Amino acid sequence: MKSDIIKKGIERAPHRSLLKAIGYTDIEIQKPFVGIVNSANAIIPGHIHLDKIVEAVKAGVYMAGGTPVEFGTIGVCDGIAMNHTGMKYSLASRELIADSIEVMAIAHAFDALVMVTNCDKIVPGMLMAAARLDLPTIIISGGPMLAGDNPDKTKDGKIDLVTVFESVGAVLSGRMTERDLTAIENAACPTCGSCAGMFTANSMNCLTEAIGMGLPGNGTIPAVMAARIRLAKEAGMQIISLLKQQITPKKIMTEKAFKNALTVDMALGCSTNTVLHLLAIANEAKVNIDLNLINEISRATPHLCSLSPGGKHHIEDLNQAGGVSAVIKELSRLNLIHNECMTVTGKTTGDNVTDVQTLDKDIIRPVDNPYHNYGGLAVLFGNLAPNGCVVKQSAVCNDMLCHEGPARVFDSEEDASQAIMNGNIKKGDVIVIRYEGPMGGPGMREMLTPTSAIAGMKLDSHVALITDGRFSGGTKGASIGHISPEAMQGGPIAIIEEGDFIAIDIPGKKITLKVSEQTIRDRSALLSVPEPKISHGYMNRYARMVSSADKGAVVK
Repeated sequence: MKSDIIKKGIERAPHRSLLKAIGYTDIEIQKPFVGIVNSANAIIPGHIHLDKIVEAVKAGVYMAGGTPVEFGTIGVCDGIAMNHTGMKYSLASRELIADSIEVMAIAHAFDALVMVTNCDKIVPGMLMAAARLDLPTIIISGGPMLAGDNPDKTKDGKIDLVTVFESVGAVLSGRMTERDLTAIENAACPTCGSCAGMFTANSMNCLTEAIGMGLPGNGTIPAVMAARIRLAKEAGMQIISLLKQQITPKKIMTEKAFKNALTVDMALGCSTNTVLHLLAIANEAKVNIDLNLINEISRATPHLCSLSPGGKHHIEDLNQAGGVSAVIKELSRLNLIHNECMTVTGKTTGDNVTDVQTLDKDIIRPVDNPYHNYGGLAVLFGNLAPNGCVVKQSAVCNDMLCHEGPARVFDSEEDASQAIMNGNIKKGDVIVIRYEGPMGGPGMREMLTPTSAIAGMKLDSHVALITDGRFSGGTKGASIGHISPEAMQGGPIAIIEEGDFIAIDIPGKKITLKVSEQTIRDRSALLSVPEPKISHGYMNRYARMVSSADKGAVVK
């Protein structure tokens, strides 16, 4: 065992003495040490209950003959960090999470790890650490929040956090009263758990299952269900089996497994942030994934689930319909899944879904009757984004799949949001938000506030938004992010001028700045990028080391 280095032999007597100071007995010290990575805190709704998940995992480890050793890591709530300086720190926290787990796992010689997570950057940060360390590892999430009941009983359906964001735009445009907004605010987030739609947290929890690093049910069993506690105990027991068999993340997270994850991504209609995170995880796993592969898989994969924000269903509905396993089984009918991939169950992807059935064919459509014949995401290229940009095409209305309009240019999210909320954006406009990329932001902020305001004002069928920043998984409409190279790197988005026409062709995978190539060269020659927005501390270091979005925004 790796942990022998801190507990065997006479020269390790001081180490054992310190372990006994904690309260571990000789019998516990002799057993495999399983690090339990706990990201619980009291500021994220998806993490407030993780102490209970951790206790269940620890019980499972004990039952299977291991010694669980708990340690913590940080987490940022993207909803609370949204639309202020705090959001600059969210994506950058992913690297801190991966680094901190690496430090703790190697310094204390753990034999295996169970990583307890839930929300946006914490899930990919943990998967990055798992690939980097290559110790037997299972990821267990805290599960999704239940959707809320709409306080307006004249309207059908459930509500969630995005409903609140969009209601702000409705109030500002005079379509809703503040009293109605308060009622929605009080009803939208009724339980602990990751926010109820197919936003980034639930997207990544589902893809953790699809790539083979989470047990079946990891992505969809609601946080408040007893089945979530049982799953955590199973994860604790199963990690000892993985340790005995030496099934490690690099044996699971292969190129074919990443293709499985991308295929499920397209079928579910996941967040655009999954592109950023899967690229970063693949980088740690030494697997080559690029943006062209995403389009290739998207073209071949039908969109089977219409989940919030693009549809009416929520994660609890997906769970009742059969969950990620049922989606994988359905995709296998078209031979789109590599069924031979190993998973943390100790069995293959195909073996895991042998007896699975779809229980609701409206929530998980058959492959011959999909919501769309193409996948949820698309990557666009053109003179405005030579290295690519990403859009959630399944959440774009038909009228906006192709759009051409004048640029309304802003050098920050705050300026753009103010213009939107002041009513200064008109139908047909293309809003440009730049200097919000990984380097220029710094930190590549999510921009749910401006996109939700646009939707709340009923402009999402008439206005596009492009940025070198990124979008929340709760974003819908013609919102195109990750434009690479970013403005701070001198990318073409930096030389757009007010009134320039921009053409967006999502089916054709093209985005074009409608000026001559000579104009682009002339403007680029005169370009002077601004000073960094943060000149001290972690974000200053991050901005100097981070790669571009098309490479996963990883720290080099």
